[in-house]
Amino acid sequence: MNVESLNIIAAQGPTTAYVARPSEKPIATIVLIQEYWGITDHIRDIAGRYAKEGYLCVAPDLYRGRIAADPKEAAALMQALDFNDGLEIIRKAIQETERVYGAHKIGITGYCMGGTYVLRAACEMPALSAAVPFYGDIPEESILKKLRVPTLFIAANKDGWITPQKVETLRQTAQKYNLPVEIVSYDADHAFFNDTRPQVYNSEAAADAWKRVLAFFRKYLGQAAARSA
Repeated sequence: MNVESLNIIAAQGPTTAYVARPSEKPIATIVLIQEYWGITDHIRDIAGRYAKEGYLCVAPDLYRGRIAADPKEAAALMQALDFNDGLEIIRKAIQETERVYGAHKIGITGYCMGGTYVLRAACEMPALSAAVPFYGDIPEESILKKLRVPTLFIAANKDGWITPQKVETLRQTAQKYNLPVEIVSYDADHAFFNDTRPQVYNSEAAADAWKRVLAFFRKYLGQAAARSA
């Protein structure tokens, strides 16, 4: 695995992306969107996991180098981030990834704030081949009904932010418009996948979710069974 940095030029200022590249030719590209903490060691670790599975993983830095030290600062950084700026950074990251590393099928995934961006991107970026938002917020129906990208939505039944009621809204809208959405809910709390936060981490749910995500991406991005056994 190789670790690199990718420069991104966006209208509201330049930023970078953390890149984890497999030693062999990648199966496909995974765009990884951060939690509201920033590009932390946890996000870098997840990028490395994808690289070990044979994917080129690119994590654009929506905060332009800032990392939150505590929940108060994380919330402030998230609120200060212009949503359209975040979406543009994701688009530019995809374009620059294709320029530097070549065109591959592209999947996108992210957690918490990142999950919100992932679901919105899946509604607005048809070049994506698969999307896996973890406990992200749900866009309004007028946007969500445009979703054409196969999407696996990971939810948590004990989540006080992306509540079961919000997830039910997603489910009903998906049924109403026959959207390509699969929802998997775990008996866990928000951010249950983050193994650096013992107060919410759920190892059983995280392990099962990881297996589902890999299977989902293999289905829509291509197979490399020997790497992902």
